[in-house]
Amino acid sequence: MISLCLLAVVSYAAASPTPIPGATPTSPLARRAPPSLPTVFSTNPRVARRNVLTDLDGDINSILSGLGSAIPSYVASGIPNFFQDFPTGTAVASSLGLSDADLAAVPTQVLNLPPYAKWTDQGWSLLLHGNVFKQPNISQSKLDDLANGFLIGTNISSLPADQQTQARNLTAEIYVVQQPNVDVTMIAQPLSSAGKANGSSQALAVGPTSPEGDFTSSVIIFNTDDVLQPGNTTSTIQRLDLHVNGTDTGNATAYLVPTEGLTIISDIDDILRVTQIYEPAKGLLNSFARPYMQWMNMPDVYLNWSKSLPDTHFHYLTTTPEQVTRNYMQFIYATYPLGSFDTRPLNFSDVSATLSIRKFLLDRIFQTYPQRKFVLIADTSNSDVMKDYPQLVTDYPGQVQCIFLRNTSATDSGDKFPYDTSGFKGMNQSMYMFFTVPDDLKGLDITKQCYNSSVQQNVTFGEQGLPFGNDASFLVPRTCTILLVALISVIGTFIV
Repeated sequence: MISLCLLAVVSYAAASPTPIPGATPTSPLARRAPPSLPTVFSTNPRVARRNVLTDLDGDINSILSGLGSAIPSYVASGIPNFFQDFPTGTAVASSLGLSDADLAAVPTQVLNLPPYAKWTDQGWSLLLHGNVFKQPNISQSKLDDLANGFLIGTNISSLPADQQTQARNLTAEIYVVQQPNVDVTMIAQPLSSAGKANGSSQALAVGPTSPEGDFTSSVIIFNTDDVLQPGNTTSTIQRLDLHVNGTDTGNATAYLVPTEGLTIISDIDDILRVTQIYEPAKGLLNSFARPYMQWMNMPDVYLNWSKSLPDTHFHYLTTTPEQVTRNYMQFIYATYPLGSFDTRPLNFSDVSATLSIRKFLLDRIFQTYPQRKFVLIADTSNSDVMKDYPQLVTDYPGQVQCIFLRNTSATDSGDKFPYDTSGFKGMNQSMYMFFTVPDDLKGLDITKQCYNSSVQQNVTFGEQGLPFGNDASFLVPRTCTILLVALISVIGTFIV
């Protein structure tokens, strides 16, 4: 196996470095002809797709380890390193030289992720989740040094002033010290449809926090003023104002979601905002320094859904770590309809857990609302999506209304990594659609229709975008394919 892989890699790398033709595929999943070989030495280093290596045999890891420390950890894990291995807790305090006295003088803060609630026999059951931390004061020079550790081929001093500020702010959000064993008390108060306080407030006891500072707790909301409607008698989403007692941080809105209705679960990176997560240099700048930018006219599509389907529940799900999600939430709530939010808790810190966190979060919300319908939206650069979304159709019969997947490789030449469509084999075409631009979704009544017949699919079920062509898997094992792309990624990472 290894010798066959190395032969394939050497043959590929030694070939003439002719760029891939720039012709746009005729359809999102059109069978692509075997491409000319890409330029190996690129100014845009590439990174293996998230969890693209997760199901490979042991050969790949032994080969990678044999190549030495020059192989970045994210190549072996298949997840971009700038979304992994953030320092936490005592490691932050130690790296910054903070004493217990230094930390004691820093105020405690709370990240309170906007939660959802379900209707039960006892009333509304609200799932609170978030993190308690302290953010130490760090000098600008130290922040610059730390920020440079997240950048590839760029020094923070070379960035425009506004991007330097954002990079420092985000770095400061990463270098926080999580607080374990903290009891949190939240104050909840119903909101009117106009967003005004409406009814009596209630204290909610949450905690203690985990060793990583996380809290997850289900609490019952008591309807003492008869202001809140039961979830099995209304189709309207109701809201609660939440704030954490003892701090001016941790404010959030909770969404009380009726028993029946429609929920849109949306990924964020490269579907709602431009990230280009598959190109590390660009992905890092887009994530750490550049202002978040909407992907084309996608906000118009979501705005139309929120207006035409006013009782729709929007839920935003990202597998990025909690530390960086404040920027995500600020962008989402300024650009897209309001809704609940899920992210990766810090107790999902190792690679194996990270690779399953999306399915864990999806299962949790599906099981919370067994009578609701779900519209799932993401892109093909997430291999966990490509596996998890079709699996939900099997696991929860009748609950998946639509699956919409943006084919990033069809419109973004920087996405060179294969994706697997085999999970969709046998699924009714009326349930899903691969699309290239937001306009492909316009005009769809997603309560009845998931497929725009004018958007050709031409789906070939299996690995798409293999370097040797989609039909080459019988010649070159998938292990070799990923190794090849990983090596190109590594080479590109150091040619900046």
